[in-house]
Amino acid sequence: MRQHSVIGLFGAVWGLMGVLVLLLSACFRLWPKAVDAFSHPFGLHHWLSLIVIVLGMAYAEGYKGFQKAFSPRVAARARYLRDNPRPLHVLLAPLFCMGYFHATKRRQITSLSLTLGIIVLVVLVSYVAQPWRGIIDAGVVVGLAWGVLTVAMYGLSALRSRDFSYSPEVPDGKP
Repeated sequence: MRQHSVIGLFGAVWGLMGVLVLLLSACFRLWPKAVDAFSHPFGLHHWLSLIVIVLGMAYAEGYKGFQKAFSPRVAARARYLRDNPRPLHVLLAPLFCMGYFHATKRRQITSLSLTLGIIVLVVLVSYVAQPWRGIIDAGVVVGLAWGVLTVAMYGLSALRSRDFSYSPEVPDGKP
């Protein structure tokens, strides 16, 4: 088994934990808004919307967004950081793992675009009245919780297994 430097292992764990804390923080901030929706009268259209939005977000955000794309890439970048530690990358490990820097141009543009899009959506949803805001937030919480689980699972797999077949999307495959 390959020996890994303490700094590399620290960077990988710090990167994964930073991403997990960010996702968990969003879950805990949105949870009260989602629960507050149920203090308002719900009609059949509210219940149907809740079901559609929660299932839709579970699929689109949880499965397609996190499980199939974000989580394996974060884990691959944490593994790459473990094996190729550089001081700045270790210091900013959560941002490194999310692909904001030392990534392919396409990955950087995608990461920044998604972040900006999420910020715009968060601002727009903040203007939606209850119970609709809570219904939307319930779907987001489900998707984020799925993300927390998959980042943790892929992260453990990436750091413990001999092979991890996902690309860290670093420029030219160079450290």
